[in-house]
Amino acid sequence: MEVIIRETKADAVSLAAAIIARALRARPNLVLGLATGRTMEAVYELLVRLYEDDGLDFSLARTFNLDEYVGLPPEDPGSYRFYMNKHLFHRVNIDLRNAHLPNGMADDLNAECANYERLIKDCNGIDLQLLGIGRTGHIGFNEPLSAMRSRTRTKALAPETIEQNCPFFKGEPPRRAITMGVGTILECRRCLLLATGAEKADVIAKAVEGPVTAMISASALQLHPKCTVIVDEAAASRLEHGHYYRWVFENEPEWQEYH
Repeated sequence: MEVIIRETKADAVSLAAAIIARALRARPNLVLGLATGRTMEAVYELLVRLYEDDGLDFSLARTFNLDEYVGLPPEDPGSYRFYMNKHLFHRVNIDLRNAHLPNGMADDLNAECANYERLIKDCNGIDLQLLGIGRTGHIGFNEPLSAMRSRTRTKALAPETIEQNCPFFKGEPPRRAITMGVGTILECRRCLLLATGAEKADVIAKAVEGPVTAMISASALQLHPKCTVIVDEAAASRLEHGHYYRWVFENEPEWQEYH
């Protein structure tokens, strides 16, 4: 795991977008895992700008989102399909047939989960997975006690997650979702976790420097051979080894082009 600390939220978001854009330029048929949330909106805005101004090409890319709510149709403003269409898919030249999310309206949810795993496998796996982190330490919707080897499945949302989601829904927020499993995420060739703001400081410290535990599913990323965690100073404020993480970013050749 590498931890990159940037001064501001804008700096952190810019670095995440630059890494994704570089990967897409290097491999136009990139299989890209995507996430949702307020922080990701800024990432997608930068990617759209790169598409419009610099010709960043999404036409051959294939994408898989981490999760989708159970019981919400794609046209529902609360659904993640609606979110992705609004913030990225309808604003770039991606082939929508290659932009995958779980179907939360499927009659057989177990079959839908198994099919999602098959689709990922048919694409030879995910090259780069973008991740956020929730208050409970979840990646995707892998709430506490999610098994490290779990696959795509339905998951009951924790009360803290439901409370966090309340502002996005006029009525009662969904209580279940389909999510990639922790094991599914760990099979991605590269993971990129982005977190900003002081409210993420405690959970980032637990995920990065705490023990690997099913209670904090993001801690499983410590086991990944190529995982980059990008945080701003506020989200990094509880990390004990921040001086080392800053030194690595300033001195490792891999990161020189991003300075």
